[in-house]
Amino acid sequence: MAEVRGRDTWTEELASLIEDAGVHYGGDPLDMGASSTTSFEVRRSVYAPQSESAEAGESLKEQAVGFVMAWCEILMELGRGFRDILRQNLMNEDSYVARKLRGPCAKVSKRLRFLNDFLPEDRDPLHAWSVVFFVFILALAAISVDPSREAVAPVVKVRKHPPSASRVLLPDGRYVAYHEQGVSAEAARFSLVAPHSFLSSRLAGLPGVKASLLEEYGIRLLTYDLPGFGESDPHPGRNLNSSAMDVLHLVNAVNVSDKFWLLCHSSGCIHAWASLRYIPERIAGAAMLAPMINPYDPHMTKEEMKRTWEKWLPRKKMMYSLARRFPKLLTFFYRKSFLPEKHDEIDKLLSFSPGKKDKLVIEEPAFQEFWQRDVEESVRQGNIRPFREEAVLQVSNWGFDLKELHVRKKCQTRGILLWLKSMYSQADCELVGFLGLTHIWQGLDDRVVPPSMMEYVDRVLPEAVIHNLPNEGHFSYFYFCDQCHRQIFATLFGTPQGPVERQEETAFEED
Repeated sequence: MAEVRGRDTWTEELASLIEDAGVHYGGDPLDMGASSTTSFEVRRSVYAPQSESAEAGESLKEQAVGFVMAWCEILMELGRGFRDILRQNLMNEDSYVARKLRGPCAKVSKRLRFLNDFLPEDRDPLHAWSVVFFVFILALAAISVDPSREAVAPVVKVRKHPPSASRVLLPDGRYVAYHEQGVSAEAARFSLVAPHSFLSSRLAGLPGVKASLLEEYGIRLLTYDLPGFGESDPHPGRNLNSSAMDVLHLVNAVNVSDKFWLLCHSSGCIHAWASLRYIPERIAGAAMLAPMINPYDPHMTKEEMKRTWEKWLPRKKMMYSLARRFPKLLTFFYRKSFLPEKHDEIDKLLSFSPGKKDKLVIEEPAFQEFWQRDVEESVRQGNIRPFREEAVLQVSNWGFDLKELHVRKKCQTRGILLWLKSMYSQADCELVGFLGLTHIWQGLDDRVVPPSMMEYVDRVLPEAVIHNLPNEGHFSYFYFCDQCHRQIFATLFGTPQGPVERQEETAFEED
């Protein structure tokens, strides 16, 4: 009995649990048989009204919070369960994953062990390199954020437009769409034909050129859609020879009777090079702005090729490599880039890093509006194959070399009779190559067509006049530059003479 009395009674234990809750037992030890004599002293607290309201029931907010907390506890327990399963099955030394990765990880760890020499001696390498990797990821995420951009560029959807081009029928049954600017065919003093570049259309021409400037020089500007672009029919199996024939049939169909001039920019110049090679007798001259050449041209020196390729971003290099070796893989990249529902930035589409002047140009609202409309026309047909064909044409065998355009004498000396004749008289010789004028404007800050390409052109075509433009980029001398357009026309045509005046005969009736 003494042992039992030494312990706390149940009333004292109850009081210790309740502490100062406002209820105190004031009577003697409770006798189970005399419950009526038991008395409790109830002391009201200042918090009594609140406890009464709490007893009335929890509010809806408290119930919602309790529900969410209960679910969080359930999810935490579920996560712990998954963690234990992964530890037991995957991270265990006897697991399948551990057995497969143990060997390669050991080799990599052995090769990279020398990096531990850069760590403090009291640091665990695994813990230290984990921290380094985490900090590297945070730093990479931080520098990827451009603080100079005040706001995200608005999303512009690709629009569809009704057909608006004039078209001519070619001998093989295809239609070619074209667009005219400037004076009429009858009043034209000069005719300019402009093949467009990659991801462009007949709407490009000479971007931003003023109608008054074309009329001042009497220029008729003709632009056309390449096969499969814009509103022109596709041409399966096309090459640069067929491209030159398309130009010839087009100018004949639109009444260009005299020699005409070529105007091109960037990759559109591969079709101009082809025209100079295959139809030189119809061409008076060429104006080329940042003309593209084959980056795999076998006649380029190692130094020229090295300085060309080092200017390009890795993505652009990959695209050229795919176009040359695995062209079918371009379908995936081009479909994702060129046929979306929303416009993307030009530097991403063309895979280049614009220079200072190009940045200023492409950020102008006029350029953005013009570029988006041109791209919309380019992808009108929703077919990626023409883009793939165009990329392959740039990097494959053109069927001719640029040095073939070089003006040189070609004498008939084959055969014994001709050789004997050349010994006693002058052999029959003729000039071959392109005999017209070729003017090239090249920006020295061009990141799409590196200036080293023009060094190669200058070496194989010494008669071409190359105008090097300091601080100019790929677009800055071509898009929306009135002064540049005037300088180009002045270089090609000299003093402006206006349109050709039509001689009208007036009949006078004598009384």
